[in-house]
Amino acid sequence: MKYAFTNMHLLSGREDMKPQDGLAVLVDGEKIVDIVAESAVPAEYEKKDLGGRYLMPGLINLHVHIPGSGKPQKKPMDVKKTIKLMTCCGLARKMVEIIYQKYANTALLSGVTTIRTVGGLEDYDSKLRDKIRQGKVQGPRILASNMAVSVPGGHMAGSLAYEATTPEEAAAFVRKIAEDKPDLIKLMITGGVLDAEQKGEPGVLRMQPELVKAACDEAHRLGLQVAAHVESPEGVRVALENGVDTIEHGAKPDEEILRLFKERGAALVATLSPALPFALFDREVSNCTEIAQFNGKIVFDGIIDCARACVEQGIPVGLGTDTGCPYVTHYGMCRELHHFSKFCGVSNAFALYTATCRNAEIAGLGDQLGTVEPGKLADLIVTGSNPLEDLQALRDVSMVVAGGKIIDHPKVKKMPQVEQELDKFL
Repeated sequence: MKYAFTNMHLLSGREDMKPQDGLAVLVDGEKIVDIVAESAVPAEYEKKDLGGRYLMPGLINLHVHIPGSGKPQKKPMDVKKTIKLMTCCGLARKMVEIIYQKYANTALLSGVTTIRTVGGLEDYDSKLRDKIRQGKVQGPRILASNMAVSVPGGHMAGSLAYEATTPEEAAAFVRKIAEDKPDLIKLMITGGVLDAEQKGEPGVLRMQPELVKAACDEAHRLGLQVAAHVESPEGVRVALENGVDTIEHGAKPDEEILRLFKERGAALVATLSPALPFALFDREVSNCTEIAQFNGKIVFDGIIDCARACVEQGIPVGLGTDTGCPYVTHYGMCRELHHFSKFCGVSNAFALYTATCRNAEIAGLGDQLGTVEPGKLADLIVTGSNPLEDLQALRDVSMVVAGGKIIDHPKVKKMPQVEQELDKFL
């Protein structure tokens, strides 16, 4: 099918983007083939009049855990027990497949046309990725990591991550994960907010440098990028010194850390959404302990400091939501852009550029996605108002285009409690 989007304001996704008028975007199959003057649309292209709305690249979320819904929890989830129940029998596994498809499709309908998973259940991430590619189910493009590599007592150990005790085991687990053809490898190098046992100790180093190096070396030998859960300065240094490509979350940097980012050509994937409820919610709302709130604030401030410093130094910064954590939904990527703008002091245009063009580059898809230009895949969204003026325009997109396929007036079921509490921080 050939069609042309007309009567719209075009936002390219580039860092210097401004609304462009009087143009038509030509789509043939799954690709953008040209951008021409509205008066020059070829006769064989069906015109899609957007009624003066805004057309831009689809959002890209670089940090997702598909199995989690983001529903608020009254107490911390027993992840190991939950995973055991989810995989206990054939019926349970079939339900997991349905949940995966539902949650991924929610992301797509919200305007997220590509997700990057960073720790999932067994090989469900890559299986869903393949079904979407084959057109069997509807959903966003997926860059899948499947299971992660951790250590005994480490973050997500024994649930969404294998437990390595030696460098040899770390490399062997990378090879095991690679058998299912993932797009990247995820390491759990430090603990997290809920792992800390006392105030002031979020992000304790769990995976020793020699294990990090062995896992990274093996992943790179297999042609796979490495992403790492890191929430302390020590963890960031260990990760960068031993080959990690993307730091997920981050921590307050010093000159040495910034030098390592540049030397390694590494990127930061900032995730403000999961830390905000721990750090800023009243504990009667977040249902977290005093220790978790204290440590959550350290992590939240550390991510902000790291993102700010990296932007100032020209180090690539991407955005992800850590979807699955409490109050972090599959439709909440628009909030991550708002948090990035509000807390890190960037413009709305820079936030949108980061969630499209920059995220595509960090994911290794810059030649296919992230901007509206000829030759790129037709992954697009349409909003009624200008997100460069107000990012809240992204909360309810009026059209999603995934590989050239149009989803008009997508509907997303939202969680009232999540919306009510998070709206307080707009």
